[in-house]
Amino acid sequence: MKTRKIRDGIYSVGVQDWGRRLFDSLIPLPDGTSYNSYLIQGSEKTAIIDTVDPEFAETYLENLEGLKKLDYIITLHSEQDHSGSIPMLLERFPNAAIICSPKAKDLLVEHLLLDPDKIRTMEDNETISLGNKSLRFIYTPWVHWPETMVAYMKEERILFSCDFLGSHAASTELYDNGDPAILEAAKRYYGEIMMPFRSMIRGNLKKLQGLDFDLIAPSHGPIWNHPETILAAYEDWASDNVQNKVVIPFISMHGSTAKMVNYLCDELAQRGVKVELFDLAVTDIGKLAMALVDAATIVIGTPTVHVGPHPIVANAVMLANAIKPKARFAAVIGSYGWATQVVERILPMVSNLKVEVLGAVLCKGVAKEPTLKELRDLAELIATKHKDL
Repeated sequence: MKTRKIRDGIYSVGVQDWGRRLFDSLIPLPDGTSYNSYLIQGSEKTAIIDTVDPEFAETYLENLEGLKKLDYIITLHSEQDHSGSIPMLLERFPNAAIICSPKAKDLLVEHLLLDPDKIRTMEDNETISLGNKSLRFIYTPWVHWPETMVAYMKEERILFSCDFLGSHAASTELYDNGDPAILEAAKRYYGEIMMPFRSMIRGNLKKLQGLDFDLIAPSHGPIWNHPETILAAYEDWASDNVQNKVVIPFISMHGSTAKMVNYLCDELAQRGVKVELFDLAVTDIGKLAMALVDAATIVIGTPTVHVGPHPIVANAVMLANAIKPKARFAAVIGSYGWATQVVERILPMVSNLKVEVLGAVLCKGVAKEPTLKELRDLAELIATKHKDL
């Protein structure tokens, strides 16, 4: 049995996906990912928490070679990277019961065609005993599906947190060990996946208060043996706090919009405002999502294509609207050839963002002195707004 011991009777039996570079055909994975599965052998019962993506089911079953008994297959979240290998696991252990939340049951039946009679649902805070170990299930909806729950083992002081507090990172390291690269991967994960659910995350963090644990074992990425690091980060990311930072996603077809973006960037920097530029022609959108986690202002830079925003900019704006960053302010800048309606087209696309629109700076052709003055005025306005935060 290919395992890595965490505590007595508790093992990591998942797989590392070193080569995956895209999740949900959308989210960049520069560091790959892991599908974490945890085997728990109690004095009376044996359980597995989460399985792996079905693409790795054969490797996963090899990791479990030699396992003679399995009483419970626990799925904390019904998305296939967690639950997809349940059917294959059931072929080997047909008498195992599937444990999940009530909302997950319907999803497992619909997505995996599982027999509903094999599924046992847990109430919030319900506990199952494995003998000398127990698992308490706590509902944590919307991190990041409505049926998600976590499992707490008080005897070994471990929180099995599912997608909550995780990171997309393949690694030979079992634990975070204080590595700042793991925290950066967790921030990317938060920005790409968790950020739309900030208010629910705050509520779910409160549910963890009072639990005594020194390990957080997520379903993706290394185990947190410094749990205070990720908990403090989530408290900050999910708060209403923003930084003195402007994020400018832009694209430029012939250089005119780029000139405006660079000029505004310089003016903001001179006023003590941090700026992060993202050329959408080459940008890793995960990096953009990370930057949006705590930016105070978003400035969208776009040329005009058939009187509307460049399609790549429109796509980025749609993504920003979906992940709902906590930015306070927004503006639009860009150039056009003969006519433009970019502001009228863009603003309805960010209806989820609770921002004050600081205006738009648009110019016909290359930016000249009147446009440059407007950009200086915009930089001054942004700097003033940031000081008042």
